Amino acid sequence: MIMQTTEINRYLVVGNPIAHSRSPQIHNAFAKQLGDKIIYDKAEVETGEFSQFAEQFKSSGGKGMNVTVPFKIDAYNYVDTVDEHARAASAVNTIKFTSDNQSKGFNTDGIGLLRDLSERHGVDLQGKHVLLIGAGGAAQGALLPLLQAGIRRLTLMNRTVEKAQLLLQQPVFRNAGVELAAQALNMLDEPADLVINATSFGLGNEVMPLQPSLVNDAFCYDMSYGPAARFCRWAAGAGATSSVDGLGMLVEQAAQSYCIWHGQLPRTQPVYELIRRAQPVGAQQSSA
Repeated sequence: MIMQTTEINRYLVVGNPIAHSRSPQIHNAFAKQLGDKIIYDKAEVETGEFSQFAEQFKSSGGKGMNVTVPFKIDAYNYVDTVDEHARAASAVNTIKFTSDNQSKGFNTDGIGLLRDLSERHGVDLQGKHVLLIGAGGAAQGALLPLLQAGIRRLTLMNRTVEKAQLLLQQPVFRNAGVELAAQALNMLDEPADLVINATSFGLGNEVMPLQPSLVNDAFCYDMSYGPAARFCRWAAGAGATSSVDGLGMLVEQAAQSYCIWHGQLPRTQPVYELIRRAQPVGAQQSSA
């Protein structure tokens, strides 16, 4: 009798540090839900070794990778092609290795953010003023999807206002048909409907460097989750109408990655609830 064997597709998440990552639990839950057979691991890679590691994983038959801090720019420089979201963010968090030995780069962070806001939390962005705090990689990944969501105005607030101004001057953002403004920290000239924290404020013990007036009567969203979501907890006590953390963004961006690899978008709410119940102790960010 001839025995037929089916190769199990291999995936992993790469970062440094990576021990905290919930990605294996999330993707394995998606696979179980959809009846797919996969192997999904995590790997800590040393600084400067991302491209070599990715090439070895591809050569060994790996099908795809998720990429988190600090390698999203390395991934952007490594891949052969990128989608519009990765190009706008200059960062890649999802890589697909194709049968013709190509590597395709995607950024699913902003898509995950919008799905969490609209589908889980019922936030309507049409005609709204959005305040995005921070001008680093997390903010860059969110900018294009936010600008494509029908908002009226986006204010980018950063400790170094020049960095925010430089980011918003990129043609892909200036040509989106949305009113753009760059502001220094705590200098908001118009109340915002939605305030999104895309900084690492929650990862240290510093006093929150924000004024309560920024979040008065606004829906607030913290891209961090768990104990790191200090902005979420601060905003809840500072006058926000609602304040949520970024666990849903984590699950939604993972679901988009899963769809890129497997062609099917899994149901996210059961997995969101699973991860929420098993939320780890310690500082976690929303991207892995």
